[in-house]
Amino acid sequence: MLLLLGGCQGALFAGLNSTDERRGIEVERDVVFDVQHHLALDVYRPASVEHAPIVVFFYGGDWMRGKRQWYRFTGAALAARGVIVVVPDYRKYPGVKMDGFMRDAADAVAWTHAHAAQIGGDAGGIFVMGHSAGGQIAALLATDPRWLEADGMQPRELAGFIGLAGVYDFVPIAAKEKDMIGMFGKTPAEQRSAQPVSFVHGAEPPMLLLHGTADHEVDPSNSKSLARAMQARHEDVTLKLYPGVGHSALLLSISRPLRGDAPTLDDVLMFIHAHEKRASRVREPGRG
Repeated sequence: MLLLLGGCQGALFAGLNSTDERRGIEVERDVVFDVQHHLALDVYRPASVEHAPIVVFFYGGDWMRGKRQWYRFTGAALAARGVIVVVPDYRKYPGVKMDGFMRDAADAVAWTHAHAAQIGGDAGGIFVMGHSAGGQIAALLATDPRWLEADGMQPRELAGFIGLAGVYDFVPIAAKEKDMIGMFGKTPAEQRSAQPVSFVHGAEPPMLLLHGTADHEVDPSNSKSLARAMQARHEDVTLKLYPGVGHSALLLSISRPLRGDAPTLDDVLMFIHAHEKRASRVREPGRG
């Protein structure tokens, strides 16, 4: 997702973040989860919960750009409604190819699983969520078992996958897409290893796929294709298409100023509460 260039993009996110919820939210920033690669994450959580559902959110940016700090509005919006949100770094292309950023993503989920109780969450209620390129990353964690297996986990252990305008079905990659070919390979056989729809085999977590019909960056056919693959395996999938909503607008509608543009936040929360494995409960007075 490339909203604007350079500092203008940062200014847009700073403006959105300045409007978001602050009360009843605790934020822990710059938590290092990979010392070797200098990767950190931010945690947004309700002030008084135990066993809360957790969302690990992967932002977009064409696999080449983006900063976790820009997405406070996503973390705050969900945390204000009882959901813990972890927003991790991941390495970008051309510094790394797919194996690099997918390894980082899996490690962030493994960190979250290991520290779930410590941050007030439920290790059995972890959702992966992503927008655009981040949707591809999160979807691959939910479909291709090799990534989480390296950390002793399986996709089916996830409580769910939430995809916002994700890139799921793109083989063959057009010759003009030089960066995608650099990341994912030159041949269709190589490229399929990056395509989430290739890995749906009947052991995936439940999925919520959201897409705007006016998306001119990632065609809604991506979400439709992944939904069909899940349905063919009789798996739990919900596809929602928002008329007239564009690529960036889908995500930005989670922010307080733009919340009227699409029911993204409400639909995400409804899915989480329908699939969390253990209900959140507010700590009783006097408990730590």
